[in-house]
Amino acid sequence: MRFILCGIVLGVILTTSAQAAQSVTLQLAKPGEAISPYIYGQFAEHLGHSIYGGMWAEMIEDRKFCFHVSDDYNPWSFATDPQWNTGPYKVLTASPWKVIGPAGTVTAAAANQTFVGDYTPQVHLPGNGEAGGILQEGLALVKGKTYTGHIVLAGDKTAGPVVVQILQDDGFPLDSGVVTLTDDFASHPIAFTATTDSELARISILSHGTGNYRIGTISLMPSDNIDGWRADTLACLKQLNIPIMRWPGGNFVSGYNWRDGIGERDKRPPRRNPAWHGVELNDVGIHEFMNLMSMLKCQVYLAVNTGAGSVDEAAAELQYVNGGPDTPMGKLRAQNGHPDPFNVKFVAVGNEMFGTWQIGYMPEAQYVLKHNQVVDALRKVTPDLNLTAVGDVGRDGGWDKLMLQTCADHMTLLSEHVYVKEEKDVQKHADLLPAAIQHVADAFRGYQKDIPQMQGKNIRIAMDEWNYWYGDYIYGELGVVYHLKDALGVARGLHAFYRNSDIFYMANYAQTVNVIGAIKANRTAASLESTGLVLAMYRAHFGSIPVPTNLSGTDFDVSAAWTDDKSELTVAIVNCTGNAETVALSAAGTDKLGTINAAKQWIITGSDAMSFNTPGKSPQVTLGEHDVQIINNTLPSPPLSVTLYRFKVGS
Repeated sequence: MRFILCGIVLGVILTTSAQAAQSVTLQLAKPGEAISPYIYGQFAEHLGHSIYGGMWAEMIEDRKFCFHVSDDYNPWSFATDPQWNTGPYKVLTASPWKVIGPAGTVTAAAANQTFVGDYTPQVHLPGNGEAGGILQEGLALVKGKTYTGHIVLAGDKTAGPVVVQILQDDGFPLDSGVVTLTDDFASHPIAFTATTDSELARISILSHGTGNYRIGTISLMPSDNIDGWRADTLACLKQLNIPIMRWPGGNFVSGYNWRDGIGERDKRPPRRNPAWHGVELNDVGIHEFMNLMSMLKCQVYLAVNTGAGSVDEAAAELQYVNGGPDTPMGKLRAQNGHPDPFNVKFVAVGNEMFGTWQIGYMPEAQYVLKHNQVVDALRKVTPDLNLTAVGDVGRDGGWDKLMLQTCADHMTLLSEHVYVKEEKDVQKHADLLPAAIQHVADAFRGYQKDIPQMQGKNIRIAMDEWNYWYGDYIYGELGVVYHLKDALGVARGLHAFYRNSDIFYMANYAQTVNVIGAIKANRTAASLESTGLVLAMYRAHFGSIPVPTNLSGTDFDVSAAWTDDKSELTVAIVNCTGNAETVALSAAGTDKLGTINAAKQWIITGSDAMSFNTPGKSPQVTLGEHDVQIINNTLPSPPLSVTLYRFKVGS
């Protein structure tokens, strides 16, 4: 991840005053190329609280014991991100489990007695009636909600019974499950209902017996989870109506082995995140993600590892998701519970391999050869794939040019990424994203003209990461807050995609949940960000056949589009000023606009440019829907707002 344009950090509040109408001419008879629905794509990476702590319902930190449980309890550290000028944020750098009992109570089980991964904690009971075990603090509970899970234990019969207890903030015990131990690991259920809201509840695993016992793993989720996914976050995802989602990275994918994410979930090995902070539980792998995509009716955009990963590894992964049950990997997929192929159509061949920060980085002259080898191997598995190559418009286009000159026959799309920071002035801030997007489009038009290998090919751009990125990490690593002024900029970014609909085939807002996300989720609630409201509104209501207009700029931007059947026209207005404006519509030449009498109106706005939404609280940035009367073909535009109109065009 990187940025193209940047600014300085500070918000601004604008005053309101009436202004003369803005004149907008519509070229109704000269529509542009249809807007690809994939422009409204999303991107989810295994990073921070995007998957775990945002989308996935698991509540227990380090449930498979990636970190060794230590008498020296100090799980959290603080990190900063100098590139993005963030304040310190918490990251898990050691075991979140506290030892119950004297020093030495918990050690590593013998290698032949581990349950998952390289380490299983073994509890040595004092034998004098004193308790021995572990506990974890900081669970968030909601009054009246039921929670379910399980624990995997093994040990000496004399070491039992083991008590698994949930205690609320006030110390009130909610559940005291008693487990009789067996020599081999066995799973035991957990279930309880919270009687009050808690922010610092804890779960303890302990025994007063003698001998030893081992803790294989433990899991706890709200019982309203849907196949492991958080119900509240899933509801927000459905509001976005996402057509395609890129997964699992990002920088993460260049160090990820997809085999770690298949098979029995409890037995998948925990790993340190290869590109970011924290633990990768591998609870969410191919099957879980494909199930989510099915629930969302969303296309899969699968990123394969061309960093540390090999050509054979990428081909095996594609065979796992697309191969028939008679293929080696298709047979393995069937054994793991899904006989039918997943039929993935879109594959991102690597991520940002131009960057020295990328795991497996190599010089471009070497990488283009690997790219072609990977694509040849993927096409042997699925010949008709849509394949996205790694692009980078920076460095005077040098990377892009060599990729296109060497790999044009081995790609359908070329990936580009744009991130921008912040400007103090709202109008300049809102201009950052569309300017960056337009810069990429202009460069690509130059490639189309100047690179012989592109002639006769319809290679387009997948802007598979784009967003604002600035501010402190409130929602974990990269968990920035988005304001109304960011919503204005994202709306203008969409307008830039529409104006270049012949260039951009896909765009994937980065990222979906918490991590620079359109959705924010704390431990007990989730809601759409200001930027998420924009994406949801345009996806649901904006047309698909762009109509050129004569008004676009830093402070005021208008975009228009017909619906698929041209029965209605949509007009979107981004007002970055503190003034209430009006837009007077007319049609160019012999185009007929007629008289507009009534329209459906959607408005996104807030009290000031720095308004933002917080999960579980009343939103400061809202989306309103109204039926309105139109006078003299003039559309109102409130200050600091994104307003979308939809109406029939008269004769």
